[in-house]
Amino acid sequence: MTSHLDGNVLAGTLSELTGSDPSGTMSQCLGCRDVSPLAAELVFGTPDAWVVRCRHCDDVLLVVLHHEETTRVTLDGVRWWTDLG
Repeated sequence: MTSHLDGNVLAGTLSELTGSDPSGTMSQCLGCRDVSPLAAELVFGTPDAWVVRCRHCDDVLLVVLHHEETTRVTLDGVRWWTDLG
């Protein structure tokens, strides 16, 4: 299995987009309904392409893509998210 980081690795990137530190924000997985903070989720990839997976069921919660001056975030696997910006 590929090694992973925790959601804290995304704090800088996401805080640039939202204006606040998202590490403690809570979200619910669309697949298994697990509720946890971003900091507890499993993050794979590099600073240019991060994939965040649910710590409970391994479903993809969100993807962060960074290319040159553009950052895109998809939240396709998140049912809800609190206090994000």
